[in-house]
Amino acid sequence: MLHLAKSKTLVGKIKVGAVSYLNTKPLLYGLKSSDMIKKMELSLEFPSQLAHKLKIGEIDMALLPVAAIREIEGARIVGDYGIAADGEVASVAIFSAVPIEEVEEVLLDYQSRTSVILAQILLEKHWGKKVIFKQASDNFIYEIKGTTAAVIIGDRALEQLYSFEFVYDLSRAWKDFTGLPFVFAAWVTNKDLHEAFLQQFNEANAVGLAHLDEIVDAIAYPFYDLKTYFTYNIHYLLDEEKRKGLQRFLKMIP
Repeated sequence: MLHLAKSKTLVGKIKVGAVSYLNTKPLLYGLKSSDMIKKMELSLEFPSQLAHKLKIGEIDMALLPVAAIREIEGARIVGDYGIAADGEVASVAIFSAVPIEEVEEVLLDYQSRTSVILAQILLEKHWGKKVIFKQASDNFIYEIKGTTAAVIIGDRALEQLYSFEFVYDLSRAWKDFTGLPFVFAAWVTNKDLHEAFLQQFNEANAVGLAHLDEIVDAIAYPFYDLKTYFTYNIHYLLDEEKRKGLQRFLKMIP
């Protein structure tokens, strides 16, 4: 287990980073609609950028992709909330024109290392596949054809759900493989933050979960039913089973 590195108490606003995907809307709702927002500088980034910024000290806390936790000295999970799934997540999948048994090459979405590592683990250990992995280009979705598949995450994964014949939901595959839920991101800090701030931050996270109808009504999104996404696909509370799944994943990272 990673422990908090002691440092001087921070002065001024806490710099908080989060991912800019739809799945963070319920968590961010509570932060933005409460006095917590006055205590923070909130920035939205791709998941892959958050780890670097936390590591070099540009931000103090992040909704961090969990694969990055081991790379950041003094990193620890704080609070009870994050981005997880217990079965189908819908927004993290391998998209293919052919069955997984026929896939020879997989393009890796550059936006999230956690999803990429999850795909690599499942291809090797769950599906028993040896494939060629390649970093995806900006327009890699158009390269999915023949025996070339791709990992797509986030909002654009939801937008592609009906564009390809074969869609392999990685959280569903993880559940089949391990029997456990999967945690994609959690609030992580490597600073000595005030306990009062962390408690208020945690409480603010819960506010959005009580206002899901309001959040859904405010978003025009024709690609997927967001009420289903926020209540069925995404699990925000990191309970004991979620944390077991997280520890299992962290131990499997090469």
